[in-house]
Amino acid sequence: MGLMDSQVLVALALSLLGGLSTSIGALFVVINQTPNLKMLGLLQGFAAGLMLSISFLDLAHNAINSIGFLKGNLWFFAGVIFFAVISNFIPEPNLAPISNVENKKKNGDEGGKDIMKKHRRQVFFSGIITAVGISLHNFPEGMAVFLGSMKGLRVGLNLALAIALHNIPEGVAVALPIYFATQSKWQAFKLATLSGFAEPLGVIFVAYLFPSSLNPEILEGLLGSVGGVMAFLTLHEMLPLAIEYTGQKRAVKAVFFGMAFMSARNRCVTVS
Repeated sequence: MGLMDSQVLVALALSLLGGLSTSIGALFVVINQTPNLKMLGLLQGFAAGLMLSISFLDLAHNAINSIGFLKGNLWFFAGVIFFAVISNFIPEPNLAPISNVENKKKNGDEGGKDIMKKHRRQVFFSGIITAVGISLHNFPEGMAVFLGSMKGLRVGLNLALAIALHNIPEGVAVALPIYFATQSKWQAFKLATLSGFAEPLGVIFVAYLFPSSLNPEILEGLLGSVGGVMAFLTLHEMLPLAIEYTGQKRAVKAVFFGMAFMSARNRCVTVS
C-alpha cells in the first residue's frame, strides 16, 4: 500500500468520526426528544472556538510561515470567498427551528393537535432542507480533513475533532423536525446519519482529484484555504447559533474556552 493509500484510509477514518457525530445528535433526539438548547449552544460555541483556533492559529499561520505573508493571505481569503460563494447556492441548514419545534410540541401537549397536524408537513420539509444543506456543508469538511491528514495526523485529527463536535447539534437539527413530523425514531436517526456520510464522500472526491506528489507549496496554500473555509463557516453559521441558543455572554465564553482547549491540546502534543 502506497503512502497516498494510507493517507486516504486515515482521512476516511477521521471523516467517518466527524460524519457519524450527526448520529450522536440524532440519538439525543430519539432518547430525549427535547434536547437542552443551552447545552447545545455551549457545545456549538466550544466547537466554534476549536474551529477558529485551527483556522487562524494553525492552518493560516502555517501557510504564512511556509509560503510567505502575501501568498498565505491570498490562499486564506480565496478559501473565504470560495465558501461564501458556495453558501449562496446551498440551502442554508437552518438550525433555528429546533426551538420552534419544541414550542409546537408543548402546544401539542396542551391540546393543540390541529396546530401540530398543520405544521407537521412544514416542519418535515424544513428537516429535509436542513439535511440537504448539512450534507452539502459536510462535503467540503471531508475535503478539509483529507488535506489536513496529508499535512500530518495531528492536523487531520484536530480538524476531525472540531468538525465532530460541530456536527452533533447538526444531527439534532435534522432529527428533531423529522421525528416531530413523522413520529418515527428510525426515520429521524436514518436521515441525520445519512447527512453525515457526505463527509467521507468529500475525502474520496478530493483523494482522486489531487495527485499523490502534490507540490508542498500548493498543499500549504490549500490548507490556508481550508482555514478560510473553516473561519467563514464558524462566523457565518456556528457562532450565530451558539448565541441564539445560549445567549451572547455564554457563547463568547464557550468560544474562548474552545480556543484555549485547542491551544493547550496542541501544546501537549508538541511537548510529547
